[in-house]
Amino acid sequence: MRNSRTRSRRKGLLEADEGSDPLSGVANLFDVAMVFAVALLVALVMSYNLPELLDPSATVTVVKDPGQPGMKIIVKDGVNIEVMNMTENVAGGAGEELGTAYKLADGKVIYVPTNRTE
Repeated sequence: MRNSRTRSRRKGLLEADEGSDPLSGVANLFDVAMVFAVALLVALVMSYNLPELLDPSATVTVVKDPGQPGMKIIVKDGVNIEVMNMTENVAGGAGEELGTAYKLADGKVIYVPTNRTE
């Protein structure tokens, strides 16, 4: 009979400790969420076939919305990242026409200089 009382006391003390902190079961959820978020980011980078973004010594250039007025060019050189926003403004100033560039169907660009006789 004495054993049953000590067991019930011990059981009662354990239940009292567990019930006193309602956030004890949530303590590790933040760590789990952080691991999940990092894994999700790595999976996202791998799905775009850009593992170079994770390499600190790599140089990567990404063009978003090419040919559109709101085009963005993102250049990652090592650990430095630079974002260039293109606008509809045309650069001005003094200069002269040097020639014409043509883009072929296979993606190659050919530059044809202007023949000037001055």
